[in-house]
Amino acid sequence: MISVTRDTFRLAQAFTISRGSRTEAQVLTVRVTREGVTGRGECVPYARYGETLDSVAEAIEALPGDITREGLQEALPAGAARNAVDCALWDWEAKRAGRPVHALAGLPTPGPVTTAYTLSLDTPEAMRAAAAGQGHRPLLKIKLGTPDDMPRLEAVREGAPATRIIVDANEGWTAEVYTDLAPHLLRLGVQVVEQPLPAGQDDLLREIARPLPVCADESCHDRASLPDLVGKYDMVNIKLDKTGGLTEALALRAEAEAMGFRVMVGCMVGSSLAMAPAMLVAQGAEIVDLDGPLLLAEDRETPLRFEGSVIYPANPSLWG
Repeated sequence: MISVTRDTFRLAQAFTISRGSRTEAQVLTVRVTREGVTGRGECVPYARYGETLDSVAEAIEALPGDITREGLQEALPAGAARNAVDCALWDWEAKRAGRPVHALAGLPTPGPVTTAYTLSLDTPEAMRAAAAGQGHRPLLKIKLGTPDDMPRLEAVREGAPATRIIVDANEGWTAEVYTDLAPHLLRLGVQVVEQPLPAGQDDLLREIARPLPVCADESCHDRASLPDLVGKYDMVNIKLDKTGGLTEALALRAEAEAMGFRVMVGCMVGSSLAMAPAMLVAQGAEIVDLDGPLLLAEDRETPLRFEGSVIYPANPSLWG
């Protein structure tokens, strides 16, 4: 049996990107129950990809109750619906076998990883204060994506002078804006810029200088995305809600690395249940951005353990 419920988690503070703001995380929780064993998975439907809570729930509820992970890859496209079911099936298989998911997948035992911490888009003054408050963290991710981002970036660097910085434009810049900003990104020590141009309009990245690494986010979903990224991007951001689950995420990482792409592992704003399977993909990744639970005011029972910016693998009672 496959069931799906809606859960809402309050955010610690409003979270804003170039496309809008939110004060809570709305997620879908999937439970697969067979032979007296229940596995769980979580997804965050994303309007940017044409997903709603209703449409994703309907896609999940239409699946046969006995579907396998292999059958799931054909039954649903990459996206949030397949992610939640795929992760629930992995969890179910692990609990039924009495072995952790990493062992079933032939992966090494996972260890802790260090995550970025995200500062949402705000006024320069507010972002300076936020950066100062989080300046003890080794890596900050800055949400930008407007034509007036230079004062924000300067303010963040003033607030956190010693911290590594990555920038996420969320498709909010034009080629002209990015070209103007790029030298300043370098001057201020930004290490990576995510998705500066809109997906579908990013062929211009082949024609303009890329003086610092550019990471594909909205332009990279699954392995089928990779050929079109060659020559435009240096890195890919792997998110389970885009790949459609852990199964494809592991395959995407392997193929991306084989093609010479650097790897970042990211997330939507969700709970520890969503981050737990992503921890397996994050092992050894150059950049890890699984800070969703740090942005929440409430989380799952038996949440992931954080020590500062260090995340520890999930307790099996949570997932895996």
